[in-house]
Amino acid sequence: MATNLPERGLLADLITWLDDHAVPYELHEHPLAYTASATAHAEGVSERSFAKVVGVGTADGSRVLAVVDAADHVDFVRLAAFLGTEWAALLTERMLEEILPDCEAGAIPPVPEIARVEVVADEAVRNDPRISFNAGSHRTAVRVDREAWERAAGIRYGSFALTTGAPVA
Repeated sequence: MATNLPERGLLADLITWLDDHAVPYELHEHPLAYTASATAHAEGVSERSFAKVVGVGTADGSRVLAVVDAADHVDFVRLAAFLGTEWAALLTERMLEEILPDCEAGAIPPVPEIARVEVVADEAVRNDPRISFNAGSHRTAVRVDREAWERAAGIRYGSFALTTGAPVA
């Protein structure tokens, strides 16, 4: 658990959510990194254990956060089929800001109660007992117990990642 946490704001909300749901975590600050792969490297973890969170819009107007390994990409056709919608597409930065205004675009933590949208994850995310993800900024990440996070967040798993073949190490 971290110390010297902010008293309010997105990071404080995330830490409160993790504590309230008994999700073990470690909070890390790292050099500025804008991509999930770069953040995984800055954190010193495998791209296979760093969660890339992708904002997605659907044909019915829903917004969803899709979680894949940092090394992978979302297959929007398979994701749409999994979600039971005609199509799914990447949200713009402006749309992401509408979901969570006090979060840096591309750094939304995959927590439904914070983002106020459903969070789904690719099956490959289940391969690691601990995963990391951005904690609202491109300089802060959190490493969590994956099973505790998925239970607390009510994660639904599907098969919608395009694997790039990055090493699992």
